[in-house]
Amino acid sequence: MINKYSSINIYEDRKKNSKLSSQILYGEKFSIIKKYRNWYKIKTEYDKYVGFIKSKKFKKFRYKPTHKVSSLKANVFSKPFKNSQIKMKLSFASLVQVKASRKKFLNFDDYWIQKSDVVPINYKEKIFKKITIFENVKYKWGGKRFDGIDCSGLVQLFYKFNNLYCPRDTGQQFRYFKKLNSIKKDAIIFWKGHVAVCLSKKKLIHAYGPKKKVVIMDIRKTINLIKKTAKLEVIGIK
Repeated sequence: MINKYSSINIYEDRKKNSKLSSQILYGEKFSIIKKYRNWYKIKTEYDKYVGFIKSKKFKKFRYKPTHKVSSLKANVFSKPFKNSQIKMKLSFASLVQVKASRKKFLNFDDYWIQKSDVVPINYKEKIFKKITIFENVKYKWGGKRFDGIDCSGLVQLFYKFNNLYCPRDTGQQFRYFKKLNSIKKDAIIFWKGHVAVCLSKKKLIHAYGPKKKVVIMDIRKTINLIKKTAKLEVIGIK
Protein backbone atom coordinates (compact mmCIF):
# COMPACT_ATOMS: atom_id res chain seq x y z
CA MET A 1 0.00 0.00 0.00
CA ILE A 2 1.00 3.64 -0.53
CA ASN A 3 0.11 6.41 1.90
CA LYS A 4 -1.66 9.22 0.02
CA TYR A 5 -2.51 11.19 3.15
CA SER A 6 -0.31 13.95 4.56
CA SER A 7 0.67 11.43 7.25
CA ILE A 8 -0.76 8.44 9.10
CA ASN A 9 -0.32 7.85 12.81
CA ILE A 10 0.99 4.46 13.92
CA TYR A 11 -0.15 3.39 17.39
CA GLU A 12 1.22 0.85 19.85
CA ASP A 13 -2.07 -1.03 20.06
CA ARG A 14 -5.55 -1.06 18.54
CA LYS A 15 -7.19 0.75 21.41
CA LYS A 16 -8.90 4.13 21.57
CA ASN A 17 -6.33 5.61 23.94
CA SER A 18 -3.27 3.82 22.57
CA LYS A 19 0.00 5.79 22.44
CA LEU A 20 1.42 7.14 19.20
CA SER A 21 4.58 5.22 18.29
CA SER A 22 5.50 6.51 14.80
CA GLN A 23 4.11 8.04 11.61
CA ILE A 24 3.95 7.18 7.91
CA LEU A 25 4.68 10.13 5.63
CA TYR A 26 3.15 10.82 2.23
CA GLY A 27 4.39 8.42 -0.45
CA GLU A 28 5.73 5.82 1.97
CA LYS A 29 4.91 2.17 1.41
CA PHE A 30 3.50 -0.24 3.98
CA SER A 31 1.87 -3.64 4.07
CA ILE A 32 -1.26 -4.70 5.94
CA ILE A 33 -0.56 -7.70 8.16
CA LYS A 34 -4.06 -8.11 9.55
CA LYS A 35 -7.40 -6.32 9.29
CA TYR A 36 -9.63 -5.63 12.27
CA ARG A 37 -12.97 -3.83 12.44
CA ASN A 38 -11.58 -0.32 12.86
CA TRP A 39 -7.84 -0.99 12.72
CA TYR A 40 -5.12 -2.44 10.54
CA LYS A 41 -1.94 -4.05 11.82
CA ILE A 42 0.79 -2.86 9.43
CA LYS A 43 4.49 -3.04 8.67
CA THR A 44 6.34 -0.15 7.01
CA GLU A 45 8.61 -0.94 4.07
CA TYR A 46 11.46 1.43 4.98
CA ASP A 47 12.19 0.46 8.58
CA LYS A 48 9.97 -2.65 9.02
CA TYR A 49 8.14 -0.90 11.85
CA VAL A 50 5.09 -2.80 13.07
CA GLY A 51 2.11 -1.11 14.66
CA PHE A 52 -1.57 -0.27 14.28
CA ILE A 53 -3.28 2.37 12.14
CA LYS A 54 -6.93 3.35 12.04
CA SER A 55 -8.72 1.88 9.05
CA LYS A 56 -9.00 4.15 6.01
CA LYS A 57 -9.42 3.70 2.29
CA PHE A 58 -6.14 2.50 0.81
CA LYS A 59 -5.30 1.22 -2.62
CA LYS A 60 -2.39 -0.64 -4.11
CA PHE A 61 -0.50 1.72 -6.40
CA ARG A 62 2.27 1.29 -8.89
CA TYR A 63 4.10 4.19 -7.35
CA LYS A 64 7.69 5.14 -8.00
CA PRO A 65 8.65 8.38 -6.24
CA THR A 66 10.69 10.80 -8.34
CA HIS A 67 11.13 13.59 -5.78
CA LYS A 68 11.24 14.18 -2.02
CA VAL A 69 10.32 17.17 0.10
CA SER A 70 13.47 19.08 1.11
CA SER A 71 11.89 21.91 3.13
CA LEU A 72 10.54 21.60 6.66
CA LYS A 73 7.01 21.72 5.29
CA ALA A 74 5.59 22.19 1.83
CA ASN A 75 2.19 23.51 0.83
CA VAL A 76 0.32 21.33 -1.63
CA PHE A 77 -1.97 23.25 -3.96
CA SER A 78 -5.04 22.40 -6.04
CA LYS A 79 -3.61 24.32 -9.01
CA PRO A 80 -0.14 25.59 -10.04
CA PHE A 81 -0.63 28.99 -8.40
CA LYS A 82 0.29 30.22 -4.92
CA ASN A 83 -3.16 31.74 -4.43
CA SER A 84 -4.95 28.46 -5.22
CA GLN A 85 -6.43 26.27 -2.50
CA ILE A 86 -3.96 24.59 -0.14
CA LYS A 87 -5.01 20.95 0.01
CA MET A 88 -2.50 19.77 2.64
CA LYS A 89 1.02 20.26 3.96
CA LEU A 90 3.75 17.69 3.41
CA SER A 91 6.62 17.27 5.84
CA PHE A 92 10.34 16.93 5.18
CA ALA A 93 11.28 13.62 3.46
CA SER A 94 7.77 12.95 2.11
CA LEU A 95 7.83 11.26 -1.31
CA VAL A 96 6.05 12.27 -4.52
CA GLN A 97 5.85 10.98 -8.08
CA VAL A 98 6.05 13.98 -10.41
CA LYS A 99 4.08 13.72 -13.64
CA ALA A 100 4.33 17.21 -15.13
CA SER A 101 5.94 20.62 -14.72
CA ARG A 102 4.54 24.12 -15.11
CA LYS A 103 6.68 27.18 -14.43
CA LYS A 104 7.57 27.05 -10.72
CA PHE A 105 5.31 24.07 -9.92
CA LEU A 106 5.38 20.29 -10.25
CA ASN A 107 2.32 18.08 -10.60
CA PHE A 108 1.89 14.84 -8.62
CA ASP A 109 -1.29 12.82 -8.17
CA ASP A 110 -4.06 15.48 -8.26
CA TYR A 111 -1.93 18.19 -6.70
CA TRP A 112 0.77 20.79 -7.33
CA ILE A 113 3.86 21.55 -5.28
CA GLN A 114 6.47 24.29 -5.65
CA LYS A 115 9.74 23.21 -7.27
CA SER A 116 11.66 24.97 -4.51
CA ASP A 117 10.21 22.56 -1.91
CA VAL A 118 11.50 19.32 -3.46
CA VAL A 119 14.64 17.70 -4.84
CA PRO A 120 15.08 14.62 -7.07
CA ILE A 121 14.76 11.29 -5.26
CA ASN A 122 18.44 10.42 -5.79
CA TYR A 123 19.70 13.70 -4.33
CA LYS A 124 22.11 13.31 -1.41
CA GLU A 125 23.98 15.67 0.89
CA LYS A 126 25.86 15.47 4.19
CA ILE A 127 23.42 13.60 6.39
CA PHE A 128 22.74 16.24 9.03
CA LYS A 129 23.43 19.29 6.84
CA LYS A 130 19.93 20.75 7.25
CA ILE A 131 18.94 19.32 10.61
CA THR A 132 18.61 22.80 12.14
CA ILE A 133 15.45 23.39 10.06
CA PHE A 134 13.71 21.47 12.85
CA GLU A 135 14.87 23.86 15.58
CA ASN A 136 11.88 24.91 17.75
CA VAL A 137 9.58 22.25 16.27
CA LYS A 138 7.36 20.85 19.01
CA TYR A 139 8.45 17.67 20.78
CA LYS A 140 5.98 14.87 20.13
CA TRP A 141 6.45 11.26 21.18
CA GLY A 142 6.28 9.13 18.03
CA GLY A 143 6.27 12.18 15.76
CA LYS A 144 8.19 12.57 12.48
CA ARG A 145 6.69 15.80 11.14
CA PHE A 146 7.09 19.58 11.06
CA ASP A 147 4.36 19.88 13.70
CA GLY A 148 5.88 17.39 16.14
CA ILE A 149 8.87 15.05 16.29
CA ASP A 150 10.73 12.90 18.81
CA CYS A 151 14.48 12.42 19.29
CA SER A 152 14.91 9.18 17.32
CA GLY A 153 12.52 10.36 14.60
CA LEU A 154 14.72 13.41 14.06
CA VAL A 155 17.79 11.22 13.53
CA GLN A 156 15.99 8.75 11.28
CA LEU A 157 14.48 11.37 8.97
CA PHE A 158 17.84 12.65 7.80
CA TYR A 159 19.14 9.17 6.98
CA LYS A 160 15.91 8.46 5.12
CA PHE A 161 16.17 11.74 3.21
CA ASN A 162 19.62 10.67 2.03
CA ASN A 163 18.34 7.25 0.92
CA LEU A 164 20.05 5.45 3.80
CA TYR A 165 18.59 3.02 6.31
CA CYS A 166 18.16 3.95 9.96
CA PRO A 167 16.07 2.11 12.58
CA ARG A 168 13.15 3.96 14.17
CA ASP A 169 13.70 3.67 17.93
CA THR A 170 16.60 4.87 20.07
CA GLY A 171 17.57 1.41 21.33
CA GLN A 172 17.65 0.04 17.79
CA GLN A 173 19.72 2.99 16.60
CA PHE A 174 22.20 2.52 19.44
CA ARG A 175 22.77 -1.09 18.41
CA TYR A 176 22.91 -0.24 14.70
CA PHE A 177 25.50 2.55 14.56
CA LYS A 178 29.24 2.10 15.01
CA LYS A 179 31.09 3.32 18.08
CA LEU A 180 33.17 6.52 18.06
CA ASN A 181 35.87 7.38 20.55
CA SER A 182 35.25 11.12 20.71
CA ILE A 183 32.63 13.81 20.29
CA LYS A 184 32.78 15.57 16.92
CA LYS A 185 30.51 17.09 14.29
CA ASP A 186 27.73 14.68 13.17
CA ALA A 187 28.43 12.24 16.02
CA ILE A 188 25.33 10.84 17.68
CA ILE A 189 25.16 10.79 21.49
CA PHE A 190 23.03 8.17 23.21
CA TRP A 191 21.46 7.93 26.63
CA LYS A 192 19.01 5.20 27.59
CA GLY A 193 15.87 6.23 25.71
CA HIS A 194 17.31 9.42 24.27
CA VAL A 195 19.54 10.55 21.39
CA ALA A 196 21.10 13.81 20.15
CA VAL A 197 23.16 14.89 17.13
CA CYS A 198 26.37 16.92 17.46
CA LEU A 199 26.47 20.09 15.37
CA SER A 200 30.09 20.63 16.42
CA LYS A 201 32.42 19.64 19.27
CA LYS A 202 30.51 21.99 21.55
CA LYS A 203 26.87 22.10 20.37
CA LEU A 204 24.17 19.48 19.83
CA ILE A 205 20.58 19.41 18.60
CA HIS A 206 17.85 17.12 19.93
CA ALA A 207 14.10 16.80 20.32
CA TYR A 208 14.12 17.24 24.08
CA GLY A 209 11.04 16.32 26.08
CA PRO A 210 11.67 18.58 29.10
CA LYS A 211 12.01 21.62 26.78
CA LYS A 212 8.98 20.44 24.74
CA LYS A 213 10.72 21.21 21.45
CA VAL A 214 13.80 20.67 19.28
CA VAL A 215 16.63 22.69 20.80
CA ILE A 216 20.29 23.49 20.24
CA MET A 217 22.29 23.20 23.46
CA ASP A 218 25.83 23.07 24.78
CA ILE A 219 27.00 19.44 24.81
CA ARG A 220 28.66 19.39 28.23
CA LYS A 221 25.81 21.30 29.85
CA THR A 222 23.30 18.88 28.31
CA ILE A 223 25.19 15.83 29.55
CA ASN A 224 25.30 17.31 33.06
CA LEU A 225 21.64 18.36 32.92
CA ILE A 226 20.39 14.92 31.87
CA LYS A 227 22.56 13.30 34.53
CA LYS A 228 21.14 15.63 37.17
CA THR A 229 17.46 15.61 36.17
CA ALA A 230 16.96 12.13 34.68
CA LYS A 231 19.79 10.27 36.43
CA LEU A 232 21.06 9.08 33.06
CA GLU A 233 24.65 8.75 31.88
CA VAL A 234 25.80 8.77 28.26
CA ILE A 235 25.86 5.14 27.10
CA GLY A 236 27.64 5.68 23.81
CA ILE A 237 28.87 7.97 21.05
CA LYS A 238 28.18 6.57 17.61
